Amino acid sequence: IKKFISEVLAYDPEHKDLKGGILGVCKGYYGCVECQGRGTLHQHMLVWVHGALSPDKMKERISKVKDEDFCEQLKAFLDDTISTHVPILPEDVSVLSSKHHPCAVRGPSSDLPAEEYEKAHQADLHYLVKKCQTHKHKDTCWKHCKKNEVKTCRFNLDESNTTSETTIDMETGEITLQHLEGSINNYCEVIIEAVCCNIDIKPVLSGAVAKALSFYFTDYITKSTLKSHVAYTALETAVKKMGEFDIKAEDKIAHVKRLLQKCANAMISQQELAGAEVASHLLELEDHFTSHTFNNLYWTSFEHAIEKQDPSPECSKKS
Repeated sequence: IKKFISEVLAYDPEHKDLKGGILGVCKGYYGCVECQGRGTLHQHMLVWVHGALSPDKMKERISKVKDEDFCEQLKAFLDDTISTHVPILPEDVSVLSSKHHPCAVRGPSSDLPAEEYEKAHQADLHYLVKKCQTHKHKDTCWKHCKKNEVKTCRFNLDESNTTSETTIDMETGEITLQHLEGSINNYCEVIIEAVCCNIDIKPVLSGAVAKALSFYFTDYITKSTLKSHVAYTALETAVKKMGEFDIKAEDKIAHVKRLLQKCANAMISQQELAGAEVASHLLELEDHFTSHTFNNLYWTSFEHAIEKQDPSPECSKKS
């Protein structure tokens, strides 16, 4: 991840490098490492690009100012950065990724002649995208569909869902990205070649998307690793076990201490941790990556201090 940040994003902490990386000049990033249900680790990352407008200002530039040059440049940037198709497979080219899993082998050697390398490179990218980015419907795709209604993939990935080109509505400011192959998830050619695994890349083009991403990150960072119903079941078991013992009045304090200890042990024993997650913690690897430091905001104390200085009628308790 550190190499990805320094080489692909080309983030410069001193902000002196104006060349930038694959997305432009990166002025900030925040990413958290998530453990999936099947135990593998993956990264979710937000990247701030220098010069990028906020969704509101972008909409104003499009629908109010009617800046056509800006719209054309925006479409060119999006189409150049995000791909949604399987690259054409060149003829008479043999690469390792055609015989083995493309994520498990190295790409073509840069020592090859230029023309031969270009063909091998495109063939390798073809197999990589086809293997990693092709969406196959599973039960989870339909989990939000109601009974007896037409099933729609919640990831909005289907062979019939195609858009030939990126369009911008000059009246509403709505941006519709091109999607050349409906079952291919968004990817960036340079990034997928660098990480050799399935990826997803999306531009934050609206306030709704920005809010959704902020909520997702906050929800993941603060969510409990132990589900509520599992925790309560563990507590119930611990309390029942302690209830089997006959205690005297003078032993109540010791009994309470043992009860708390058993409850804690019962809850800890119910936590499910994947091997990769455990290894990551033991090796003291980062569980998040950020370009900036943040101060803690103790909201409850802050709110109480404000309420004390300037009582609010809505928050005051009715007598």
